[in-house]
Amino acid sequence: MDKLQLDQHISQQFNADLENLRTELLEMGGMVEKQLIDAVLAIETADAKLAEKVLENEKGVNDLEVSIDAECTEILARRQPAASDLRLVLIVSKAVRDLERMGDEAAKIARMALELSQEPAPVHGFIELRHLAENVQKMMNDALNVFARFDVNGAIKVMREDKKIDREYKSAMREMITLMMEDPRSISRVLNVIWALRSLERIGDHARNIAEHVIYLVHGRDVRHVSIKQIEKHIEKQIDTNSL
Repeated sequence: MDKLQLDQHISQQFNADLENLRTELLEMGGMVEKQLIDAVLAIETADAKLAEKVLENEKGVNDLEVSIDAECTEILARRQPAASDLRLVLIVSKAVRDLERMGDEAAKIARMALELSQEPAPVHGFIELRHLAENVQKMMNDALNVFARFDVNGAIKVMREDKKIDREYKSAMREMITLMMEDPRSISRVLNVIWALRSLERIGDHARNIAEHVIYLVHGRDVRHVSIKQIEKHIEKQIDTNSL
């Protein structure tokens, strides 16, 4: 499996600083994943207290983003890292922004849950919401595991998952539009579900970003706006070149 092996340095503190960045990013990822799970559960069960808890915990995610960003800046200033070390610090700084935005989207879902908890009539669309949420949560978890292992092959699989998420999102949106056309009285309620679906789709986009960051870390290639086939061809070519 194509992975990155970070250099070991004379300064043990430098090694510790880099490892701490990885650990804190994964910790932040776990917090955001929990936010997503709770927000979706709150919207399904009309649990206003759980939704409020998600909103209260958002500050912890934001604080961790600021803290990790500050650590990245300090390492850049004091250690002046190069090569793979520099790329690691840069992608951690980018990935924490993706995680913070995932947390923002989870908070939006929680706000939709608060709105729907006050609706007297049953809300349609929860089946589609639950199915999309399960797949997005898996994609997010896979992206974090890929980062933890610096796993390029796994990163490509996450990118493929994003295509599946996009298809499911479009299918769910068609269902929601049909529901509103069949029952205009449900429009306000279904719109809240639509916004939640949109937030889930965006979380999937940010998970893909993390996968792209891993490929950049390992291969030093920016793969934004590049097709998966092109990425695979480049990686195969680079592996062949390195094996000579």
